[in-house]
Amino acid sequence: MTTVAVVTCLTMPEPDPDQDLLMSALSRAGVEAELVAWDDPDVEWRSFGLAVIRSTWNYIDHLARFTSWVHSMASVTTLLNPAAVITWNTHKGYLQNLADRGVPIVPTAWLPQGATTRLAEVMDDNLWSDVVAKPVVGAGSYLTERIRDPESADAVAFWNRLTSEREAMVQPYMPSVEEYGERSVIWIDGELTHAVRKSPRLGDDPESVSEALPISSTEREIAQEIVADIPHELLYARIDLIRDDHDQPLLAELELVEPSLFLKQSPAATERLVRAINSRVAAVN
Repeated sequence: MTTVAVVTCLTMPEPDPDQDLLMSALSRAGVEAELVAWDDPDVEWRSFGLAVIRSTWNYIDHLARFTSWVHSMASVTTLLNPAAVITWNTHKGYLQNLADRGVPIVPTAWLPQGATTRLAEVMDDNLWSDVVAKPVVGAGSYLTERIRDPESADAVAFWNRLTSEREAMVQPYMPSVEEYGERSVIWIDGELTHAVRKSPRLGDDPESVSEALPISSTEREIAQEIVADIPHELLYARIDLIRDDHDQPLLAELELVEPSLFLKQSPAATERLVRAINSRVAAVN
């Protein structure tokens, strides 16, 4: 029987709320699955017929090594999501790719690593008075801050650290996240399953997530269009949307590498993911 590698990392920056739910559900369904770390040098990847990336959350600090590992998987097992999708999605420049195709995204200013441009200049150039700055390659709330006074000592220190360590992106703070919230729309194996409301997460804040919510018609339309335009087979996707001042959804992030799928909020989504994995096991056998 094919064994499935559910891929995590050796040192988790935070617990994965999906992990135990998924592993238990796979076991109940009779799927042979093992939790393994992408950065464990002792793993024999050829022993797995399928590798499903779930919580490789330390990759942002080891991007070259991670992308090398992703491409190496192509010759030894079936990787989901696929290598081409993973490498494209690790760099948030994909947002500009999608914007060029007509997807409405949160307005974004892009800065290279080592940029000497002051944050105050970026805000003035774009007529922004309240922004969120973060790395172009990042996960969770790492090096992410909301800034209203770019000349303050804390803001300058943060900006200098961010731009010295990483490529940076700056976006206007969207007030709708405080009431309507950021909506994460979950897609599993061809179907939108549920949405959750996420509260703003900055700095070291813990993630605050609602119960499962209905997906509005406008959110459903944009989510389906975005996923349909990805020219590769996907097992899962998370489409994070924020409403603009006209109450229209904008894409904040398209998570195709290792997103939380908020399985606790939707047993039906958990079962759909398990069925999808099981069908791919059958295809490998």
